[in-house]
Amino acid sequence: MLDLHEHYMRRALQEAQQAADEGEVPIGAVIVHGDRLVASAHNQREQLHDPTAHAEMIAITQAAEALGSWRLTDCTLYVTLEPCPMCAGAIVQARIPWVVYGAADPKAGAVDTLFRLLNDARLNHQAKVVSGVLSQPCGALLTDFFRRQRQLGKK
Repeated sequence: MLDLHEHYMRRALQEAQQAADEGEVPIGAVIVHGDRLVASAHNQREQLHDPTAHAEMIAITQAAEALGSWRLTDCTLYVTLEPCPMCAGAIVQARIPWVVYGAADPKAGAVDTLFRLLNDARLNHQAKVVSGVLSQPCGALLTDFFRRQRQLGKK
């Protein structure tokens, strides 16, 4: 199973690299339904001037369209960084049963780090979580991106 998780996380990393190439924070996400990739996205907040244009949000929208339903049951979301509260909320709303992420997010992580939204029994849906898949390359991509941004004097 780990090989499968690593395979799809590498796809998410390709999306994250595309985000970096576009000057976006390098986070990528893919959604798999059964054994079929149904969504592939990366952050586009700068490009779209949209604070909600996180990789997960775009991938969830793509997957819902591809499957013809907002209920993304039987899907797995792979994302290079632990989802934030907004994205974790969308995961709950979409009923995604599995989330696999790479690097933990100490500033905004809402799966394991700051909050545990996907395992909160008070909500109407919970998801199983696999963390730390390819965490080193996922984290390194972010660290390198922000180092370059600081060198360029950008926020």
